[in-house]
Amino acid sequence: MLTNISNVLRATAQRNGAVALVSARTYADFTTEASFEIKKCDIHKLEEAPATQVVMTRDEGLQYYRVMQTIRRMELKADQLYKQKIIRGFCHLYDGQEACAVGIEAGINLTDHLITAYRAHGYTYTRGGTVKQIMAELTGRRGGIAKGKGGSMHMYTKNFYGGNGIVGAQVPLGAGVALACKYLENNQVSVSLYGDGAANQGQIFEAYNMAALWKLPAIFICENNRYGMGTSVERSAASTDYYKRGDYISGLRVDGMDVLCVREATKFAADHCRAGKGPILMELQTYRYHGHSMSDPGVSYRTREEIQEVRGKSDPISLLKDRMLSNNMASIEELKEIDVSVRKEIEDAAQFATTDPEPPLEELCNHIFYNDSPMEVRGTNPWTKLKSVS
Repeated sequence: MLTNISNVLRATAQRNGAVALVSARTYADFTTEASFEIKKCDIHKLEEAPATQVVMTRDEGLQYYRVMQTIRRMELKADQLYKQKIIRGFCHLYDGQEACAVGIEAGINLTDHLITAYRAHGYTYTRGGTVKQIMAELTGRRGGIAKGKGGSMHMYTKNFYGGNGIVGAQVPLGAGVALACKYLENNQVSVSLYGDGAANQGQIFEAYNMAALWKLPAIFICENNRYGMGTSVERSAASTDYYKRGDYISGLRVDGMDVLCVREATKFAADHCRAGKGPILMELQTYRYHGHSMSDPGVSYRTREEIQEVRGKSDPISLLKDRMLSNNMASIEELKEIDVSVRKEIEDAAQFATTDPEPPLEELCNHIFYNDSPMEVRGTNPWTKLKSVS
């Protein structure tokens, strides 16, 4: 819900000692809320679809804009640090797909649960992580969200279970979290995200089956960014209707480049689960601007013109910005002030991520178990011993 994103922004402002900048125009000059017509979702085994006439308040719009800009700028800075060889190893960037993370978070609660694959930086932020923690984790520093030992693919916060490196393996884990929600009768839902490339994994269909049998409060979301690594969906899938892949599970196909479409579809899906109707499947049609990972230039299997066309016609941040400006919900100056504030936060976080110390060797094996007594762990050879402390 809006509270989730608001909490992230409030914490950021407190950490940075940020002062609210007021545009030359007063708040009274702006429209406080407006109605928007959004694209209708395609549905599967559902009698009704999410609303197409939706309301967004000025405060919601400004918060969605700030969070999407933060994710975008954070990923661009990660790209820069990777090319400078400050970030090493696997690194999968999320720019272009920001409306998915922000829209999903606006449609659920922070008490709900979320698990995703290795393109996880944006979700780590929307789930409550800080830019400083995320950037420091990317550079392997003690101040990282996993204390510098997880890296790009393994970040966690409360009710956020990663960041998982094995293709598709997070989905049955998410189904297990949904089983816990049902067992505890806590009225919470579990959101499991995966890509179009992972959608062909057998374990995903096993998770569908169990979730349907036990009527689990599970939302399965396929972020279809058109390419599984370097293979287009048309070349890898006999059926590209991913929202129908659950067969006996209801499904929605959603415009994943529109934060309002994603928000409304997620609210609809969460209500479906909380009503005891069992799991639901969502396909978000989105696009990644970078390659699959930093080792992929991203232009050997698609053209630069294709990427530019998507940027020009469907960019999620530009779409939201245009809506707000055309409905007198913000001024250009106010949005520029947000941009400046976000850039400063990113630069400060990058400075921290390049100066914070690396974790010492003696901390390498800490936190293997939760709340357990200290134990010895074998090192890289039989005569090297390390200690693990919870």
